[in-house]
This record gives sequence, structure tokens and C-alpha cells, in this order.
Amino acid sequence: MRNSFVMIGVSLVVFGMSCLAAPRAVAQDQQDQSKAPTYTMPEYNAFQACRAETNAQARAKCLDDFVTKFPNSTLMLYVNQLYFATYNELKNYPKTIEYADKLVALGDKIDSGTAVQTLYLRSLAFNASFNDKAPDAVDQLNKERAAALMAIDILSKIAKPANVPDDQFAAQKKMLTVFFNYMAGFTSSDPNVKDYASAIKYFKAGLAADPNDTVTNYKLGLAYLLSTPPQSLDGFWALARAIDLKVTDAPKIQDYLRKQILAYEQPGCDNLADAQLNELLQLAANAPDRPATYTIPSVDDLDKIRKASNIITVLTDLKAGSDKAKMTWLAICGLEFPEVVGKVIDVAPGTDSVELHLATGATPEEIQAATAANLDVKVVGQPEASRVQKDDGVRFSGTLVSYDPDPAFMLHWDKAKVNPEDIPAEKTGKHAPHKVAPKNPGN
Repeated sequence: MRNSFVMIGVSLVVFGMSCLAAPRAVAQDQQDQSKAPTYTMPEYNAFQACRAETNAQARAKCLDDFVTKFPNSTLMLYVNQLYFATYNELKNYPKTIEYADKLVALGDKIDSGTAVQTLYLRSLAFNASFNDKAPDAVDQLNKERAAALMAIDILSKIAKPANVPDDQFAAQKKMLTVFFNYMAGFTSSDPNVKDYASAIKYFKAGLAADPNDTVTNYKLGLAYLLSTPPQSLDGFWALARAIDLKVTDAPKIQDYLRKQILAYEQPGCDNLADAQLNELLQLAANAPDRPATYTIPSVDDLDKIRKASNIITVLTDLKAGSDKAKMTWLAICGLEFPEVVGKVIDVAPGTDSVELHLATGATPEEIQAATAANLDVKVVGQPEASRVQKDDGVRFSGTLVSYDPDPAFMLHWDKAKVNPEDIPAEKTGKHAPHKVAPKNPGN
């Protein structure tokens, strides 16, 4: 994702920096005519010959010759500027960075616009050449971060040229602010550095200037998730923002986000994360920052519900609706419940399974009084279960797979097995309903 951000800024240095300030150029007629030049004519002519050279390789050789002949020349500032531009043209990125550092080290000997442009091109050279496996990777990252922070400081103080419209200056300054904060954040969050707290600070500073920058939102989300401990909810929100804003590889990032949500809460049924993801994407599309009221339950939250759940608490919580029902369903969907008690309302034998419609309640009396089913139980691999009849009491174990909310409330079970003790023998005559009266029908 690093290169994606850099490409956004390519036009900026061509169009934007020209309005902030132009690099200094050396010319004899720009000198104060009341003072003698501080360089000799041979120095001046040699430098101008290098400036006039259109072939970058030949220009670099010309500059090398100049330095050999005039190592202490007062024109060295301009020589270094030309070296910097030449190596950038040649895509010799280590040399581009070397001469960028030499130039900005001169402080107020170069103007603010030149410094910002130099630091911008330095960042592009860094992006094009950085190898995180290099022995000096940490040193490279720290130097690039220092350069980005220097650029941010200069930008905060740079004055608008009188001939540049306010809106144009503000827009270009904003883009550069986002870019350099991104670079400070990127170098802080690199696996060699892992300063995620600083990365979050810099990414957020960039988003304060432009909340809709796609790559910064993406990198902010990763920094949150990689922090110790992870700031999961904020990370989810930032990644959702990036996806909404059509970040590069959005489908892959969306799949990654879904997996992170699953790992964070570990719901009973993986497909429940899809609804949460869709809701998150809808909410994040219109809000740069996560509202304090938005949350996703953690695995610890769901485990507490699981430990306290039985069939009666499940019925009560799911019928309650709203957030309580959502939390409970996240926790118990896909769980296997043992010894669930119910009264048979009807039986539907099938080829490979038997479907039982049962009624359950909080007490044996409530179960026996029920006339409508609230459990839909698919019994698999137990064809003899078809022998149970209306009003029989049965105990079964099964996996809870879905539910229908009120007004037609129904819990759906799969892969169920009926306690063999509750299955009557082969039909031999009139059937007397089998009653089950467990000590605790809520278990």
C-alpha cells in the first residue's frame, strides 16, 4: 500500500510545490552588484556548464569534476542542489536521499519551499528503494520519519505567496500535510520499528487534514489492530472507512476485516459476522470517527453469556429482542445443547431425517399445557425417532442453528438425537403419551 499513496502525490510536486516556493538558482546577475562575487569566474563557468548539460549521466560526471577542482567553492549549495536533481532524474535513490539530507541540513540557507520539495522527493526516493530486510532498515526508517516530521514542521509555518489564491494554497498544503503524516506513520508502524502509538498519532493527524484519504485510513486500522493490546474496535472502524472509500484491494481488505471480527468475538456461527460487517460498513461510510456507542462484543463477553445460558434463558433473551437478543444469539448460535426437554406437537418423518415440532417451557406444567411448538428439531440418523407421538415428552441433544423471532417464535435445531429411553417400542396398539418430568427442565 506504500506505493499507492506515493502515486497520489506525484502530480502534487509538479503542480503544488511551484506555488509554495521555487528552488534557488544561481546566476551572476542575481548577485548584489555592490559586492564582489565570492567565487571565481572559472568556478562559475564550470558550474554553469554542468547546469547546461541535458544528459543526466554526463551532468553527474561534470559535477564530480567540479567538486574535484573546487572542493571549497562557495557555489557548493547550488552544486548539491543540482546533484540532488540529477540523481533523482537518474533514479539513483540512495544518492537522491544522501543529497536531500545534505540540502535540508543547511537550515535557513535554503528557503522553505525548496526544503519541502526536497523532503517530498526524498520520501519518494525512500518509497522506491526501501528494503525492510536491509541491515540498516531501522536507521533508514528513523531518518525518513525525522525528514517527514521536519517537513510537517516547515509546512505549519510556511507563508502563502502573495500571487497564489488562498484556496489553491490551502488545498496543496493539505495534501502535503497528509502525505508527510502518512510517511511518519508508515515508518513508525514498520515491523522493524513497531511504534504503533506514534503511528496512530501521525495517521490521525493526516486524517484531521483529510478524513477521506483511503490509504491513511487503511494504515490507521492496521496500526490499531497491531497495537499491544489491540485497539480492535477503532481498528475495525478505520478499515471499514478505507473499504467504503474504495481503497486499493478493497475486497481483500474486507475479507481480512471479516476474519479479524471473527477472531475478536468468536461467535457460535461464522455467518453472523457478515451482518456485523455490513452494518459496520454502512455506519463507517458516514462517520470518520467511531462513535462511543458503537461496539462489537468480545469473545469474553460472549463466553459469559454461554456459561450462564440454558434453554430457558435462551428463550427469554431471544424473545426480548433488541441488543439483548443479538448478543445472546451471537453467543449461542451453533452450540450443542444436551437434554433439552419438550412435548411433541407433531412428527414429520422423512427419508433421511425425522422432524419433530416440540413445545418447551420453564416448568413441567408449562410444557404440558403448551399447544404450539417453539422448537423445530431435525433428528438425523435415528429413524426410530419417528415413533414418538403427539403429547409425548422427549429429551434430545442437538445443535442450535437458527431462530425465528416473535410473533412466530421458533428455535431450529440440527443433528439432533432423541434420548432412546423416550422412544416408544414398535406400535402394537393404543398409545399412551410418554411423560418426561426432569428435575430441571431448563438444563
